[in-house]
Amino acid sequence: MRELRAKLRLRGHEASAIEAVLEELAGRNLVSDERFAEAFLRSRLERGQGPLKIRAQLKERGVDAPLVDAVLKEAEVDWDLRAAAARSRRFGEPPPGNREDMARQARFLRGRGFSEGQVARAVLNETVR
Repeated sequence: MRELRAKLRLRGHEASAIEAVLEELAGRNLVSDERFAEAFLRSRLERGQGPLKIRAQLKERGVDAPLVDAVLKEAEVDWDLRAAAARSRRFGEPPPGNREDMARQARFLRGRGFSEGQVARAVLNETVR
């Protein structure tokens, strides 16, 4: 709701009016940080992003850390499998043949927001499919 609040302020609405409207919408369950976080997670999963990047982006958008953690946990995503899939989509199926290729693939996965452990397992092809 922080993002919505900021957009309404930019359009010149008064703070008291914004708060009243947001409370009304939340009371009717028409706007919800939880639903936003769930939809955001789904969209980022489709883009092949990892948990670290998704967590940071949700926090940037004003979603509370406990809610972010809960949404990521409830999703029950196999992050190792996601990292391996992102690696194989970008670089092909054979695992990297040398250190240079491994480093390049690891940088790619880190940039996507996967943890060091997830990156290592994906690059070393240790993910069970």
